Amino acid sequence: MSADQESQTALLVTEKVADLNIAEGSPAPEAGDNEAGEDGKKKKKNKKKKKKLTNIASSYPDGVYPEGEWMEYPLEVNSYRTTDEEKRYLDRQQNNNWQDFRKGAEIHRRVRTKAQQNIKPGMSMLEIADLIENSVRQYVGNDHPKSQGIGFPTGLSLNHVAAHYTPNLNDKVVLKYEDVMKVDIGVHVNGHIVDSAFTLTFDEKYDPLLEAVKAATNTGVKEAGIDVRLNDIGAAVEEVMESYELELNGKTYPIKCIRNLNGHNIGQYTIHSGKTVPIVANGDMTKMEEGETFAIETFGSTGKGYVIGQGECSHYALNQGIDAKAPTEKARQLVDTIKDTFGTLPWCRRYLERTGEDKYLLALNQLVRAGIVEDYPPLVDTLGSYTAQFEHTILLHPHKKEVVSRGDDY
Repeated sequence: MSADQESQTALLVTEKVADLNIAEGSPAPEAGDNEAGEDGKKKKKNKKKKKKLTNIASSYPDGVYPEGEWMEYPLEVNSYRTTDEEKRYLDRQQNNNWQDFRKGAEIHRRVRTKAQQNIKPGMSMLEIADLIENSVRQYVGNDHPKSQGIGFPTGLSLNHVAAHYTPNLNDKVVLKYEDVMKVDIGVHVNGHIVDSAFTLTFDEKYDPLLEAVKAATNTGVKEAGIDVRLNDIGAAVEEVMESYELELNGKTYPIKCIRNLNGHNIGQYTIHSGKTVPIVANGDMTKMEEGETFAIETFGSTGKGYVIGQGECSHYALNQGIDAKAPTEKARQLVDTIKDTFGTLPWCRRYLERTGEDKYLLALNQLVRAGIVEDYPPLVDTLGSYTAQFEHTILLHPHKKEVVSRGDDY
């Protein structure tokens, strides 16, 4: 069975499990529903058909997608922008880009709702990744990531692993009730990437950790804006995050910002572009500017609050501006596949295998050593600690900012 068939099969199995869960929570049938009829045959129950995911464009034939949450800029010097007609005019000139972001955001909201409703302990990481990624593929109506679709590998980092983990095809990890899982999903349309994440838990004992990180992210979103200094955002986030603590097994843990993880600029087809948005005060007086797009993300930890790269790598991206020559014919062929399929978007080994690549690890490692491809191993805090993440994408319009990925869930 091909990787594509395996992904589709996993998605179908997950949807069937969801149907059973829904059925278990429905009212009990009235007497006689399951009894034999006059002809002695059992009556068939009326089963509600599962709604199939379809291309989201069919729901918005005019190409106009829901707007995100609008917020005014925090600095008094920018208060005039809200009603300034010239600024509103400038914003309308970029409307095609805004619609790309809004389309991606609407797909993101629908996919994460499906994930939140269906992910359960006992599922493998591969099943969860397939559930999310196949949903994105169905909503965009294709499997060609350079035009629209998955913006980067789905992050499913567990517990002390804060980021950059997604399962490889040999992965045997199964989600447990006591796990803390960061679900980081990227969706892009024409290279305009919506980057948004949440943390999923099943045990309410972790609630203070999630509340701290969600409050910190919302603080970062509130403080961000045109002419705002990056240091000031980090200072505000740090103050909120570190006002929380978590009690586990009779011990109290202060919740710390993971100081070497940051929010970031988002460029077209480039997930990390230029500026970084700190989550602690770091002295960076660089300002946000009109027209920029940012991912505001914060990470909280019960550990050291500092991560290092460790473990089997799954995340990769083509390095831009590198003209080094691939050392072997297989490596050159692999570079061509990467450029044609992903361009500068990040990808993982599972995605390579969907293209039909096999026996590629030696060539991939050669490309990493040559600097043509960058590898991004999992980022981990202290073993035994717990980390959480929340993230939103914001658009700095000339007149207001739009939290384009905002939903009813977070």
